Amino acid sequence: MSERNLIRGTMILTASIFISKMLGLIYIFPFQAIVGLEGLALYSYGYVPYTVLLSLATLGIPLAVSKFVSKYNALGDYRTGQRLFQSGLVVMGVTGFVAFLVLFFLAPVIATSVLDPDDLQGNSISDAVFTIRMVSVALLVVPVMSLIRGYFQGFQSMGPTAVSQVIEQIVRIIFILLLTFLIINVWNGELGTAVGFATFGAFVGALGGLAVLMIYWYKRRDNFKKHVEESTTDHQLPLTTMYKELLRYALPISFVGLSIPLYQMVDLFTFNNALINLGFDGQTIDKYFGAFIQASHKLILIPVALATAMSLAILPTVTSAFVNNEKDRLQRHITQTYQIILFLSVPASVGLAVLAYPAYGALFGLEDLAIGGEMLRHYAPVAVLFSIFAVTSSLLQGINKQKYAVIALSAGIILKFVTNALFIGWVGPVGAVYATALGYSAAVGVNAWAIGKYAEYSYQLLFKRMILIGSFATAMGIVVWGLNMLIQLALPMDTRGATFIILPLTIGAGIAIYGFLGIRSGLAGMILGHRFKFLQRKRKASEDA
Repeated sequence: MSERNLIRGTMILTASIFISKMLGLIYIFPFQAIVGLEGLALYSYGYVPYTVLLSLATLGIPLAVSKFVSKYNALGDYRTGQRLFQSGLVVMGVTGFVAFLVLFFLAPVIATSVLDPDDLQGNSISDAVFTIRMVSVALLVVPVMSLIRGYFQGFQSMGPTAVSQVIEQIVRIIFILLLTFLIINVWNGELGTAVGFATFGAFVGALGGLAVLMIYWYKRRDNFKKHVEESTTDHQLPLTTMYKELLRYALPISFVGLSIPLYQMVDLFTFNNALINLGFDGQTIDKYFGAFIQASHKLILIPVALATAMSLAILPTVTSAFVNNEKDRLQRHITQTYQIILFLSVPASVGLAVLAYPAYGALFGLEDLAIGGEMLRHYAPVAVLFSIFAVTSSLLQGINKQKYAVIALSAGIILKFVTNALFIGWVGPVGAVYATALGYSAAVGVNAWAIGKYAEYSYQLLFKRMILIGSFATAMGIVVWGLNMLIQLALPMDTRGATFIILPLTIGAGIAIYGFLGIRSGLAGMILGHRFKFLQRKRKASEDA
């Protein structure tokens, strides 16, 4: 495949991932309107353990398969890739089935560990068990589907993965919203039934994605067969040797990808119990948990997605510079990656924290504004840590030191586990946010140290840029906060309509202020000028002045 077609395929796959993520964000707003924060909490009781079990069932093998197949295809050995794929289908089928059985039969244990059986005000244990078991069925399909995607990608064919991901998400969202609306608003069903079927949407969506892959497979099966028959060599590797090679680089990638689900697993088993000890009733606990794990979490992923999407494009050049021992080029690209992350995520997080209440009210309604706004205000700054951890982990993979990302994540998870209940006991529900921030801070610290040591990276310039970015974001935050207060004097936030007026005005002001400071100072041109030519011109003008 030509480099041009490879770049095109990568762009298609990146676009599909972004579309899927945005769909996954957007649907949560109507879903919350139907089921409320209690429904979101119940949804999380099933989805968090499902995500962890799914990662354990696949162990990063689908991504590893794409690399393995691509490697041996380049050597003219299509037969080895085919053997791995055929055996991988069996392995993924077995691990998926085992994961399904584990989650299905452990559902009562998980539910009783999370919920108080004596509290009748919140979600019931039977509803949680039903929800967990409904989502567990998806484990029978998703691992196999992921492996097929990896095989296509090994042939540098990104279209099947891209289309199937988007179709899977669309089918899942339509199923969730349609069925929950019918169950609650048309058939007058129970909340537990509606949320249980909502999690079953993961299985239905996976069937949609798998159907797309089967169509592609049917169209290209003769081409695959032709490649295998025309193989110029056959390494005849034993399966044990192939899987050792796979797992060597698949496991670190899989573990780092588990970062957010693992933190949420800690919350799943400690958050509710800590609030019970503080005297919170079950209904209030469910609302705080739903606001924390689902509503607020979805919102803070917006700056994370924006920042990482722009920075990850630089990572292949980091790998190239490291492999070719081009130290100056490596330093420049690491600096550029850090700067993009900070330049985009810091102001976005500050703005989201300052506008937490109108943002939550506009997107989720005013019914539980006090709870949702409180959690979002404290949680928003953690988005910066999420962004930095994701990118520094990728940078460590680029310089072949991914084991330190695993060490960093392990240290962060341990800190989160040790401090979560303690912090909640001290300051209430927001203590869970502080424990997450502490864990991610430790993880980012380990990653940053490893990059400094093994990439011989100096942070001196970056610290200066951080001070500048922080100053601009603080100035923006102060002005936006003052404007928000002034607007609310004339237009109190008593209705959802008021939030839709307050939010665009304050967001627009924040973008204008931060943009003006960034462009006028030349900072925007230094960081983003290579992507946006008009900023480059502004940078030159500021330097000439």
